[in-house]
Amino acid sequence: MNFKSPFHWVLMILSSLVLLFVLAPLVGMVLHTSVGDLFETVKDQEVQDSIWLTLSVAFITTLFFAVGAVPLAWVMARHQFPGKRIVQGLIDLPIVLPHSAAGIAMLGFISRDGFLGKVASSVGLNLVGNPGGIALAMAFVSLSFMINSARDGFAAVPERLEKAALNMGASPFKMFLTISIPLSWRSIASGFIMMFARGMSEFGAIVIVAYHPMTAPVLIYERFNQFGLSYARPVSVIFILAALAVFVLLRMISVGRRSERSSLVKSDSNNA
Repeated sequence: MNFKSPFHWVLMILSSLVLLFVLAPLVGMVLHTSVGDLFETVKDQEVQDSIWLTLSVAFITTLFFAVGAVPLAWVMARHQFPGKRIVQGLIDLPIVLPHSAAGIAMLGFISRDGFLGKVASSVGLNLVGNPGGIALAMAFVSLSFMINSARDGFAAVPERLEKAALNMGASPFKMFLTISIPLSWRSIASGFIMMFARGMSEFGAIVIVAYHPMTAPVLIYERFNQFGLSYARPVSVIFILAALAVFVLLRMISVGRRSERSSLVKSDSNNA
């Protein structure tokens, strides 16, 4: 970028201020946490259990709901039907709902008096205060990110490629698996990561549905309420570091998959 222009200097200054605003609280939190406090917190079994519960439930939830979210995203990208805007509005609704309202809505759905709660109770399962309830709360507030990202990816795929596959005798299912998904993989992976991140960080809905067992955000809140900032800060730092490690791993897998796909495309082009 050429910084000789005053316009570019203004852009650089404004961009730096925004980045500083994001980075400063995180750096301050790390600098105000001693190494001894971090080691002591890492050995805390309650902290270990809460972080493992949060990451594992968020990942499994994202993986499970992707099975339905990705096909729905393709339908939204490829088909016009009556009420499509209403369906899109319903998909986006959890994004704008207050977290507490989302928790109340989910609690009414999974409690023993709710529809899903009654079904679960019939097999002896109580979703309230259960990892299953946590998973449903995470999915409710985060599913929109997966659907919208995958929808944008499918919309960017040239429709003629899908029609060509169908004309060559491929079934719709095979076309979906071999054309639509591989060409929109980057958007699907981004949606997966965003949904995972949103579910992992959720507090408001989860604290209403399942205060126990505690996810990491709920544990951080409890320690802050009971013991103050100095006790909540080390848990926050450890949770951020754990989440960062998982995100880096997911991004590496995603980049590796895209590189592999690019190599295959180049190889096919050369052979042609």
